[in-house]
Amino acid sequence: MSYTVEERGDLHSLTYRLFYKNADGKVVSPFHDIPMYADEGQNIFHVVIEVPRWTNAKMEIATTEPLNPVKQDVKKGKVRYVANVFPHKGYIWNYGAIPQTWEDPTHKDPDTGHVGDNDPIDVCEIGSKVCSRGEVIKVKVLGILAMIDEGETDWKVIVINVDDPEAKDLNNISDVKRLKPGYLDATVDWFRRYKVPDGKPENQFGFNGEFKDKDFAIETIKTTNKFWKALISQQAKPGELNCMNTTISPDDSPCHVSVDQAKAIIEKTSPPGAVEAIPSSVDKSFYYERK
Repeated sequence: MSYTVEERGDLHSLTYRLFYKNADGKVVSPFHDIPMYADEGQNIFHVVIEVPRWTNAKMEIATTEPLNPVKQDVKKGKVRYVANVFPHKGYIWNYGAIPQTWEDPTHKDPDTGHVGDNDPIDVCEIGSKVCSRGEVIKVKVLGILAMIDEGETDWKVIVINVDDPEAKDLNNISDVKRLKPGYLDATVDWFRRYKVPDGKPENQFGFNGEFKDKDFAIETIKTTNKFWKALISQQAKPGELNCMNTTISPDDSPCHVSVDQAKAIIEKTSPPGAVEAIPSSVDKSFYYERK
């Protein structure tokens, strides 16, 4: 199934939201309604692209808002951009999340010893194409990195778009090491240091920063899908998370809403508007001496 997006508000402002519709024009949540699998038999997954490669605007699925539109993260009342920690520029992959997954903040992962970060599982898509913000793509999984962010497990799944010309040659994390030398090392370096410009310490990693293979990654994704199923059925406490959806059976999810209710939510948001200018400071590089 294909998906389209509807932009609301002003891009790069506090009002910006990106809502989703399926092929039938029905409003859906990218967190809860888009299926995790594009093809379960082939282990092909859907990914919602939040941040296109080489860009800095920290877009993310708004997990606490009705219908979970994509919006720009906010810090101290201003929209957030990731810094360019030299030698990197913006995000070095197409960055997004797998729908119908959830890293449970009450579950201590046996491999990392830390609880989940309360978000859908993150994805780095490493193909040759720069994706569009909000695009929903089909991917095959190659491996996974266990980042520890302020005491929480924050998995990063390495994937490639099945339609990418390089997809036929990349089937596991070992292929990435062989065909894209330096890319995985750069990925660890990026995640280790990207919060330092905000005054935070370097992030740490499980497995000494080593990537686990495809099979391990797929099992991790499946585990986060089980956590999501408990969330959407309200067997797990959602806290501030919003589980509103339009496609899950009301018998399986008390947060199901009608099409008309979903449309009304979109209509209450700001109408499509202008594009706010990106501050010139976003293009600057950040340097620091590593200890």
